[in-house]
Amino acid sequence: MSEREHTNTATGGAAGQSGHSPAGRLQHLFEGHRLTPTQRRIAHCMVRRAADVPFLSSVELAELAGVSQPSVTRFAVALGFDGYPALRKHLREVTPAEPTAATKANEYQQAVEAEIANLRHLADLLADPAPVERAGRLLAASPTLPVIGLRAAASQAYGFSYFAAKVHPDVRLLDEGGTMLADRIDAAVRAGATALLCFALPRHPREVVDALAYAKSAGLTVVTVADSAFAPVAGHSDLLLPAAVGTGLAFDTACAPMLLGRVLLEAMCDELPQAQARLEEFDVRAAERGLFVE
Repeated sequence: MSEREHTNTATGGAAGQSGHSPAGRLQHLFEGHRLTPTQRRIAHCMVRRAADVPFLSSVELAELAGVSQPSVTRFAVALGFDGYPALRKHLREVTPAEPTAATKANEYQQAVEAEIANLRHLADLLADPAPVERAGRLLAASPTLPVIGLRAAASQAYGFSYFAAKVHPDVRLLDEGGTMLADRIDAAVRAGATALLCFALPRHPREVVDALAYAKSAGLTVVTVADSAFAPVAGHSDLLLPAAVGTGLAFDTACAPMLLGRVLLEAMCDELPQAQARLEEFDVRAAERGLFVE
């Protein structure tokens, strides 16, 4: 798959929403460009602050993204503009809006508002359901389904695997790194796996990038839920579904990736003919065992 083909796949529904949201238009602007890790960081920051970006100076954008001001200039040139002023002028023309008003909310409220914005952005992306539906078909068709999530993403992978195991015959959670990770991928392939699902959240462990590269070399189709279409795992993903994380607190918050995982479960269930029967069977057995307190 070429770099351009990959980028278009990774941004998925974002391109389809280019006419409806500032974030979607920015995603569309970045498509097809080879971006360095630093440039992907700038792009990610711009998508998260899409409403404010047309009114930010290069210095302000550099501070928000945690990069140098010359990096912002080089980024604008990489997108085909003469410099950052030309890029900002373009953004003002295609996204006429007022800068976001300063909020008087405390830091905890701001963190919640940021997560609400992330969920709204996810809703915009899901207006085009094709990428998620394709992912659901890939996951459902895999007789054995390995699910990777290390470190910060381990809880996302566990939550998906817990529910997926109720409808899928063979779900294998890979939430620990180390030398055994490649062995477990090999075992899944021997058991018939054709696809692998990965949850990748910052900070991105090198082990995850290496594991996805190994999975692809083993013939697996890699579906990834990541915090950004420009995440380090993008180059090793056949289908990347972005869901932003909140960064306003000491530790990132991941409401949007968790919800996207549940949406993927729904799409997978739609492709599994026995899913409803298995859920009903579980409910009967749970009642017989008195598993839950009513």
